[in-house]
Amino acid sequence: MPKTLIEPFRIKSVEPIRMTTRADRERLLDEAKLNVFKLRAEDVLIDWLTDSGTGAMSSRQWGAIMEGDESYAGARSYYRLEKAIQDITGMAHFVPTHQGRAAEKVLFSAIAKDGDVVPNNCHFDTTRGNLEFLGVTALDLVIAEGLQPAALHPFKGNIDLERAEEVLKKDGDRIPFGMLTITNNTGGGQPVSMANIRAYAQLLKKYGKPFIMDVCRFSENAMFIKMREPGYEGASIPEIVREMFSYADGATMSAKKDGMVNIGGFIVLRTDEWLDAVRNNLIMMEGFPTYGGMAGRDLEALAVGLYEGMDEDYLRYRLRTAEYLGEKLDAAGVGFVRPTGGHAVYIDAKSVLPDMPVEHYPAWALCNALYLEGGIRGVEIGSVMFGKRGDDGRETFHSMELVRLAFPRRMYTQSHFDYAAEVIAEVKDKAASIRGVRITKQPKFLRHFTCECAWV
Repeated sequence: MPKTLIEPFRIKSVEPIRMTTRADRERLLDEAKLNVFKLRAEDVLIDWLTDSGTGAMSSRQWGAIMEGDESYAGARSYYRLEKAIQDITGMAHFVPTHQGRAAEKVLFSAIAKDGDVVPNNCHFDTTRGNLEFLGVTALDLVIAEGLQPAALHPFKGNIDLERAEEVLKKDGDRIPFGMLTITNNTGGGQPVSMANIRAYAQLLKKYGKPFIMDVCRFSENAMFIKMREPGYEGASIPEIVREMFSYADGATMSAKKDGMVNIGGFIVLRTDEWLDAVRNNLIMMEGFPTYGGMAGRDLEALAVGLYEGMDEDYLRYRLRTAEYLGEKLDAAGVGFVRPTGGHAVYIDAKSVLPDMPVEHYPAWALCNALYLEGGIRGVEIGSVMFGKRGDDGRETFHSMELVRLAFPRRMYTQSHFDYAAEVIAEVKDKAASIRGVRITKQPKFLRHFTCECAWV
């Protein structure tokens, strides 16, 4: 039996990549104020900034788009997607939004308030931003191994149950709900075990708190459970997914990930307790409850994509892709979050730039270096994204300095990954010449998207 795991799809349409030189990229990055978010996509050779909405849709999804019902109210495309989501999640109430951060804003605005505390394994950027905008403390309680890039653990996304119970005892009157992000994007795309999901659900129930999951990569998490958790070897991905959802009272999803679409998101709720408040917010912020900011054609594409994202052959290939790049980086002596996650490889910038002080933002500096060396755009998961500048001008820094290389679904081939591995190895060899940055301009929330920097 051949050992090479091939892509479980054929390419039907292609998009050209415009090649650039090092001199081009130096000028372009300078014009972007040393922030890769500000680069034009056409000036990027390999765009691994995010896997959110950047993948390739299937021929079945493009066919479904032609079935889109664009009626403002009561479109059949809404009911088709509702049926699919009820089948997959087992939850009764489905509220569409145009993407995940909108789902967060609509839900959080209805059920959280200033002074609240929300525990989670780790809140990613928009989740944290939407909570903090309301005056809510977003509390990260991932297990210790989840903050140690080199530590090996099959489920580094697990929430620390002991710490969670301490918070529930201490601040229970301020906790409107508990959250869990699967997979844990902040900590390396690491999965959460079924046992941990179940135990956390029981803990929240003990203290009378609802349980909300962030499920943008639920299929990848289910595949990790099948591969790593005893007792699930013979279970199908849909069976594992249904059990995961069975423990929650609701969920938010950016469908631009495991929904396999370019736009879309949703909220699901088990009961109608919050439904009126959520739908009222939806109408104000997104649109009528049967489209919620999405076109009918997008609803149709998502109804197909949610099932395609649970295909086991695709998921095996998806997870193996990250492992493959991880093996290449290991051979080159580049540190990264181990084991590799589902949707990305996270380079440990501190291992590549051990002498760069954190106040020079090593992960941000490494992002810039990857673009300059080879036209690769990743994203910093470090002290620019998760640190803060106080009113006194002093910075607080994140516990890890990571560069996430997030892979769009069904888009890049093995040669792209081989090229990227060569670029990363060359950057490591030139580490002594990589320059840090300082932030010269930033907004109050989610500063990494629009901040401006200068070389140190």
